[in-house]
Amino acid sequence: MFRTKIKNLAGRLVFTPINIKENIMLSNFYIEEHVKQALQEDIGFGDVTTESIIGNNLIYYAKLTSRVEGVVCGLEVFKTVFKILSDNVEVKLLFNDGDKIHKGDVLAEIKGPAKYILLGERVSLNYIQRMSGIATETRKYQDAIGELPCKIVDTRKTTPNFRAFEKYAVKCGGGALHRFNLSDCAMIKDNHIKVAGSVTNAVKMVKANLSHAHKIELECDTLEQVKEALPSGVDIIMLDNMSLEQMKEAVKLIDHRAIVEASGNVNLNTVRSIAECGVDIISSSAIVAKAPALDLGLDM
Repeated sequence: MFRTKIKNLAGRLVFTPINIKENIMLSNFYIEEHVKQALQEDIGFGDVTTESIIGNNLIYYAKLTSRVEGVVCGLEVFKTVFKILSDNVEVKLLFNDGDKIHKGDVLAEIKGPAKYILLGERVSLNYIQRMSGIATETRKYQDAIGELPCKIVDTRKTTPNFRAFEKYAVKCGGGALHRFNLSDCAMIKDNHIKVAGSVTNAVKMVKANLSHAHKIELECDTLEQVKEALPSGVDIIMLDNMSLEQMKEAVKLIDHRAIVEASGNVNLNTVRSIAECGVDIISSSAIVAKAPALDLGLDM
């Protein structure tokens, strides 16, 4: 799937295809505003070390190199850091987000004033290492599920003010996305049920206050709650911390009347067994919250 951008060349309009991965959730203005804040935090009133040693006219070459195998993500964000710092820094991207990479691969080449390359080094690496780590972890989980018709999805356990970048990374890693925020979908959890008094009451109260455009998800801890949920007409039933046997029974009970999501105790050793229970979705915070940064280096 492609979108297009328009360039004016000698009075002619030229349509250039852009891979849609560059535009999922992360528009240019969102990236730029976020990167500007990150640079302000890191640079403060100036890089006292670099400004003491390096002049404005010293031109350097640098390479972004992978030191491990993984899935790269955040290349456009990496490039934007240097674009904001100086128009004189040229960044050539050699891979696309979502590509599998190997140890020793050169992901990007940079040329420009050494001052600005050094100014942007840490911030650019922070973005791309974090995003690539999430994409890599997500790919491991989805690969473990294999050919089964089930998707690994993220949760709201994300880094504050970095959620769009982390969700984009999940998508690049081959995963699917859960709700973006609290207003995106109604999710009735155990504490909501306790306050409402029952599953039936909780669903009824939410439906009375909800837009027609919203879906309703219900978290169930027991098979009894699943049985109570079915007549209520919820869209998604989450099986929370259930055993494999309970999940198989719940899938039979639901019988395609709602999307079935499994959550709790999900790791690389268990995700395949959970998928084999017949659920549609497996949600896990681990693909984001526990993903290690991918080891990438900027070598001058």
